[in-house]
Amino acid sequence: MAASTVNIVLNGVPVSAPVRDAAEPVLFVLRNQLGQLGPKFGCGIAQCGACAVLVNGVNVRSCVTPCSAIASGAEVTTLDGLARNVGKPNEKLHPLQSAFIAEQAAQCAFCMNGMVMGAKGWLDKRIAGGNKAVPTDDEIKQFLSGKSAETAFVTLCRCGAHNRIVRAIQRAAQEMAQ
Repeated sequence: MAASTVNIVLNGVPVSAPVRDAAEPVLFVLRNQLGQLGPKFGCGIAQCGACAVLVNGVNVRSCVTPCSAIASGAEVTTLDGLARNVGKPNEKLHPLQSAFIAEQAAQCAFCMNGMVMGAKGWLDKRIAGGNKAVPTDDEIKQFLSGKSAETAFVTLCRCGAHNRIVRAIQRAAQEMAQ
């Protein structure tokens, strides 16, 4: 395929990036050209969630999504863009980020991008649909395992911080629903 340009709104800022091939995964453009360090290359087959980003509010596995699949002007949100006013005195973390810190829901933290971005997309969808209830342990486990009605994506953590991850998602859900 021929060279092209990706034109997106990245974390609220319009950006363009040249790509050699429209089949190039979005993850490579985000990390290598646009400086986004949140999404990571994990499995490369859309199974682990390390590469998760939101495209127009929908959870997307950027390791297998070609640039050609992202519409011009699409809103792409990465972990790097959840906090507002980064580096400024009035910096505010997203409720999911704050909750994961408060619950110490990470050991190696490799999965955190997938956990936080996946949970954001899932919780935003629940809340927009009128479900402001804090999800139960079972609902969160179903979501993380890809067995819920809302998503087929699995989000893997190999460390063993699962109980803290569940508590963090519940804590964030409570704040996000207000």
